[in-house]
Amino acid sequence: MASTRIELVMITGMSGAGKTVAVQSFEDMGYFTMDNMPPTLVPKLLELVKPEENGRIALVVDMRSRPFFSEMTTILDNIQADERINFKILFLDATDGELVSRYKETRRSHPLAATGRVLDGITLERELLAPLKNLSQNVIDTTELTPRALRKELLEQFSDKSGQAPFRIEIMSFGFKYGLPLDADLVFDVRFLPNPYYNPELRDKTGLEAAVYDYVMGHEESEDFYTHLIGLLQPIIPGYQREGKSVLTIAVGCTGGQHRSVAFAHRLARDLRELDWVVNESHRDKDRRKETVNRS
Repeated sequence: MASTRIELVMITGMSGAGKTVAVQSFEDMGYFTMDNMPPTLVPKLLELVKPEENGRIALVVDMRSRPFFSEMTTILDNIQADERINFKILFLDATDGELVSRYKETRRSHPLAATGRVLDGITLERELLAPLKNLSQNVIDTTELTPRALRKELLEQFSDKSGQAPFRIEIMSFGFKYGLPLDADLVFDVRFLPNPYYNPELRDKTGLEAAVYDYVMGHEESEDFYTHLIGLLQPIIPGYQREGKSVLTIAVGCTGGQHRSVAFAHRLARDLRELDWVVNESHRDKDRRKETVNRS
């Protein structure tokens, strides 16, 4: 049986044409990525790669690696001759006027015009990269593309899911007394619901245990709130995905993060999975009180 082939994409092109957006997009698609890779090190990297573990690789090679460009042709020939590797060159380009405009916006100097005009550096870079552009299987002109549009274009060309961006939902519970989660996109507060903490039989249990879960969800206001919550989320989650977001973090909080928020987050994660979303579930403060008691 034939061995798994390595998918290798070399990202190159004009400085300012969008290589940073490109490498971030490949990373979101599950590629192993490296920026500013010296061409001479590419063969060494490929020797270390195990296709079953790192089967997809995207490397940025640009004029920051200029001292190594003299060996580029030989290196590319060797890679293309390797039957283990499915190799493509992605070249990002833009008009001179657009590149000058982007450099003015960022106020950065061009790598080939540190002491001269930006346009002079662009002209020289275009001459040096012309042979590499001619070898490229994928050339994208980013002149009229926003970062979001470029990301969409790359997903359509290189994603395993027909252009659909990798997307997952992180559902987490937390306790407000320990602070808001910094990475939450949406936060919902369930502190208004009846609190199992005041039931001695439930105090040391968590919302993942049936007794606490049933207590929390057994109240009419809990069911009413959950019905409205899932009804709110169902139509808006696809919008986050369409906008190109790769991770949507939904946080549910109660006072200590042990009972009500855990039960709600657990139910929400379960129901969103049943709607065919990729969901990870976590409970930041579920055991915080137990740890505090044990330490004391």
